[in-house]
Amino acid sequence: MAELSLRLEEASKAVATLAEIVEMEFSIIIRDATIQRFEYSFEATWKALREHLKEREGILCNSPKSCFREALRLGLLTEEETARCLEMTDRRNDTTHTYREEIAQAIYREIPSFLGLLQILIAGMEERAD
Repeated sequence: MAELSLRLEEASKAVATLAEIVEMEFSIIIRDATIQRFEYSFEATWKALREHLKEREGILCNSPKSCFREALRLGLLTEEETARCLEMTDRRNDTTHTYREEIAQAIYREIPSFLGLLQILIAGMEERAD
């Protein structure tokens, strides 16, 4: 249980930093920092979800997409949210190509909606942890 609490706390803090920067005025530096915060927020959140599924539900999953599908099955996510989480995973994988301006811009534009998904996941896990 301690591992899950730690993972949730890490995810919550990471997502808070993403929420903070999403509100900042655009610049190339802000865009790049936003993408970086998205990367670590995504990683922290899906790993918290993986730990939640293992500790609370006895489900082992080893990839973000499999964890999001399990979250749908358990009612943590709706079908629409799950589809967006799968897209978010693809965009996270695209962040290795942000040296290409058009990819960086496309990812940056989607981050506010991804932020909402990450917040939904964390809230759902915290609610079930109580």
